Amino acid sequence: MDITTSINPANGKEIGQYKRISVQEATTFINQAHECFLNWKQTTFQERAFLLNQLAEVLETDLEKYAQMATQEMGKTIGQARKEIEKCALVCRYYADNGAHLLQNENVATEAKKSYVTFQPMGVVLAIMPWNFPFYQVIRFAAPALMAGNVAVLKHASNVQGCAFLIQEAFEKAGFPKATFTNLNVDSSAIETLIEQDKIVAVTLTGSEKAGRSVASVAGKNLKKAVLELGGSDAYVILGDADLEKATDLAVFGRLQNNGQTCIAAKRFVVVEPIYNDFIAMLTQKMAAAKMGNPLEETTFYGPLARIDLRDELHDQVEKSVKEGARLLLGGVIPQQDGAYYPATILADVNPGMVAFDQELFGPVAAICKAENEKHAIELANKSEFGLGSGVFTSDVAKGEQLALQLEAGSSFVNKLVVSDPRLPFGGIKNSGFGRELSGYGIKEFVNIKTIWVE
Repeated sequence: MDITTSINPANGKEIGQYKRISVQEATTFINQAHECFLNWKQTTFQERAFLLNQLAEVLETDLEKYAQMATQEMGKTIGQARKEIEKCALVCRYYADNGAHLLQNENVATEAKKSYVTFQPMGVVLAIMPWNFPFYQVIRFAAPALMAGNVAVLKHASNVQGCAFLIQEAFEKAGFPKATFTNLNVDSSAIETLIEQDKIVAVTLTGSEKAGRSVASVAGKNLKKAVLELGGSDAYVILGDADLEKATDLAVFGRLQNNGQTCIAAKRFVVVEPIYNDFIAMLTQKMAAAKMGNPLEETTFYGPLARIDLRDELHDQVEKSVKEGARLLLGGVIPQQDGAYYPATILADVNPGMVAFDQELFGPVAAICKAENEKHAIELANKSEFGLGSGVFTSDVAKGEQLALQLEAGSSFVNKLVVSDPRLPFGGIKNSGFGRELSGYGIKEFVNIKTIWVE
């Protein structure tokens, strides 16, 4: 029997085994989802909202069970795992409260007796989701998709199948009809075949640039709608008048949150020359003081990476960057202990052409770049193939807003780390993908935006 095995990255011990299904079995589930859709699309917004509120209740009631599973399967600290589940409930309630309004018909004045735009569900949407936020990434997609009248099938990351099946269980506990949401524990090699299924009308992926290119290619070939949220190498510009205490506090959290494994995490810090050394000194002191350890302990600030191979890949990126001229100021040594741990690491004097500048560092590694002035800082921030998030730290809020408008990214925050908020659209440009999640823009990604004309 083909199985997937969940391994605790904190200690290397097996957590659980899950039967992997064949493409034929997945096809049966997809066909069942389509049959479910034929009825689900007829439900009212009120009925869907009731069930989403029920789902929020289930998530909150069983919060500790879900948080424990996320921590054990991918290593996030237990406190952050609890907050992830809370945010899932928040997203469910947002779309329950606002979905009908966001999808209401839009009347358009024309010479017709009546003309308007209506938003109709499309069908079965395939979601290919990553391990770093094993609950939130799924709910962020599923809540608006189901509120719009679609149904969902999930291909989750192999190392978080415990979370994947718990999510399906939560939908069932909330009272959603069977096959409204289905987890498909298939091998990644089956993804192309699944996208090609005629009952799959669209696909959404959160993952690497490589995975995004592959999915976009298959979806395009089959004329299927796709939304891609890919990697990032987010730049935060630190101006000379910035509050360094606040900037470095947020920088530490930005790099160590979720053990550094966040697409929109602050990864490159572009610091103007007058405060460059002061920023480095303060950041180094604070990152060195952050406690690495067992993610189940409440006092742990950051835990292990999700897998040993990911830890080793990150270490290789650090070593290559040092060979290319970056200065290693902190960390950079694999600890001699069980688990996929990697210490808080700081690379200074990072420039374009170096791995730490050009590639995404998916772990607790901060890359610091020196800018001659504000103009140069914006140039360095934008000199990237990615464009997911970005930020500016300055005491001059008006200037910060002006510079934020110049940053090439899907989101630009002033004096705050980028976060995803259900009220605002989330997504990237350039190699960070296309399409949007969340807000009214996200819920309209998987609908037929249909014109009605009555003469």
